[in-house]
Amino acid sequence: MPTGLHASPETGPAIHAASRGRRIAARLAPVAIIALALGGALTGVSPASRADAGSQPGSTASVAAPGAPARQASALKRLAEARGSTAGAQGAGASAGAASFSPAQRAAIERIVRDYLVRNPEILIEVQTALEAKAHAFRQARMREALSKHARALFSDPSDPVMGNPKGDVTVVEFFDYNCGFCRRAITDVSKLIAKDKNIKFVFKELPIFGRESVEAARVALAARKQGKYWPVHRALLEKPGRANEAKALRIAKSLGLDMARLKKDMASPEVAKIIADTQKLAQQLGINGTPHFFIGDKVIPGAPENLLEELTQKVAEVRKNGCAVC
Repeated sequence: MPTGLHASPETGPAIHAASRGRRIAARLAPVAIIALALGGALTGVSPASRADAGSQPGSTASVAAPGAPARQASALKRLAEARGSTAGAQGAGASAGAASFSPAQRAAIERIVRDYLVRNPEILIEVQTALEAKAHAFRQARMREALSKHARALFSDPSDPVMGNPKGDVTVVEFFDYNCGFCRRAITDVSKLIAKDKNIKFVFKELPIFGRESVEAARVALAARKQGKYWPVHRALLEKPGRANEAKALRIAKSLGLDMARLKKDMASPEVAKIIADTQKLAQQLGINGTPHFFIGDKVIPGAPENLLEELTQKVAEVRKNGCAVC
């Protein structure tokens, strides 16, 4: 998870289950890739050739392991043919007919793999670097696709609170939780950005992932919007010490002079509940697994880095210069 990003298992099970799955996959993927690469080194089948074997069952490479005795090369070639013939089925999730190694083959392969890694430990770094680059490119592509599909809900939902210039040339969106420590840290830079750039449209997405108290605070803030007090309630909930909950939010609202009877009625309205539910659904559709999460046009900042204001300002300038492909 990026630095400055908070996620909690208390609520949003779909969001957090996906996050845990991605973390587990990230730990296991280097091992899988090394096995694939070394399997190719052992059999002479490159990862690309192995991928081709998935669509062309029975295809094999014609080069045996370098320096291996003829008998070993022949055995490995037969092994490659067996594995190649089942690659297509394995790619489809079928394992019943997959080739298996004999104990002797497994022992030989394990020795070769170990020796290879001991002699070439730098491959671990190379694999991890390549994996991270590929994963990043994949996430970016998925995010662009999701942004294009859900752009209106992200940037132009009339039910969302907006600060700054409603007709600004660049839209910034923040998903946040009032009990998220990094969201509390981010409010200072968010306030500075809104104050200094008069052509920013800043959209707030209430994503209460830290349990019942976070939901309560979000309901109060959204109800306060109906009385024109969303921004001061929002800032106070993030800036004042202590856990955000209904009691704290109501004290803040009362100190700001809101009509408390009306506020409590609006808190319980289906409209407020729908705003929160819609935001949670959108977060899942966009693959958001923690708070805060910023969208600056089609640019993304997951979390609240130390230089958040600098990054926000830079990305606003980029979108202002180059435009937004999905906004």
